[in-house]
Amino acid sequence: MSSLEGKICIVTGSNTGIGKETARGLAQRGATVVMACRDTTKGEAARADIVQTTGRSDVALMKLDLGDLSQVRSFAREFSERFARLDVLVNNAGVWTTSRSTTKDGFETTFGTNQLGTFVLTNELLPVLKKSAPSRVVVLSSALHYRGKMEWDDLQYEKRSFSGPAAYNQSKLANVLFANALARRVEKDGITVNSVHPGVVATELARDYPKFLVKIFHLFLLTPEQGAACSLHVATSDEGAKVTGKYFEKSKQKTAAKEALDEAAQERLWTLSEKLTG
Repeated sequence: MSSLEGKICIVTGSNTGIGKETARGLAQRGATVVMACRDTTKGEAARADIVQTTGRSDVALMKLDLGDLSQVRSFAREFSERFARLDVLVNNAGVWTTSRSTTKDGFETTFGTNQLGTFVLTNELLPVLKKSAPSRVVVLSSALHYRGKMEWDDLQYEKRSFSGPAAYNQSKLANVLFANALARRVEKDGITVNSVHPGVVATELARDYPKFLVKIFHLFLLTPEQGAACSLHVATSDEGAKVTGKYFEKSKQKTAAKEALDEAAQERLWTLSEKLTG
């Protein structure tokens, strides 16, 4: 993997799990890393740990809640004022809920955070990504996107009964649709956009589920360090600089779900996301 000396990277949701280990890996390779976290108390503890283990002092913490679009826009403005460039944006943050709830803006939480928050953040940061080209956007999806279905008439579970797994699967399919639509839009600007499946990893994503079930699940899962490997590959390798609009598993390209490759569906989601977020 290439040295990242002089590069600036953002990792969302980097206070724990895959995001934290992705941030650590980028710092180890010499990057200035901005940890964008909703929980700044946990974020500061994670930042201090990364500084200690890597010996790198240029690890910053900024507050970011993808469930609050005004805060997402404020984050992008503040980042652009503080930093002159952005070489890698890792859209790692995501949620999985057990019951229907809404974001500050009134969107169903899973769709509103995993898709709409990521959509707005990336678009708000496009000017600095373009200015810094060649640059990269890495979007964390999941192999569960193969099970996802875009319920276009009821994406936010306003009519049907809520299912946490189905909502999550749909949001991960949306992530690949979004990444592919964005890749076409910015390829001429020198920005690569790829989506990744980190593997089935022991993280805090299932924090709302019974603790005994989570402990059992964790016996069979990858570590966060192992889960970060694919994100780091796409963010730092020569391959990640050359390909765009691709889906990666185990640090190798893999064909995404048929619906994720549907350009009409990609454009439908893009247009809808623009409409919903203004």
